[in-house]
Amino acid sequence: MLIRCFLVTEKTTAELEKNVLTAIVNLKARKEDIKKEIEELFDVEVEKVRTLITPKGEKKAYIKLKPDYSAEEILSKLGVF
Repeated sequence: MLIRCFLVTEKTTAELEKNVLTAIVNLKARKEDIKKEIEELFDVEVEKVRTLITPKGEKKAYIKLKPDYSAEEILSKLGVF
């Protein structure tokens, strides 16, 4: 499992409006692997994945879904909202 947890903060909630999920992922995870895992887990299509290493040394992924899918819906299925 590459995805450790989804982040829900004020900033990531604003990203939800752009249909972007924010998650902490395994440091060795590649963008293609993250995309594949999200598509398999939630039966959605991913448009783009951006990653960065935080000052804490964690890898954060911004996962933009295609317009046909809802990032908010995925988080509500997980019980975040």
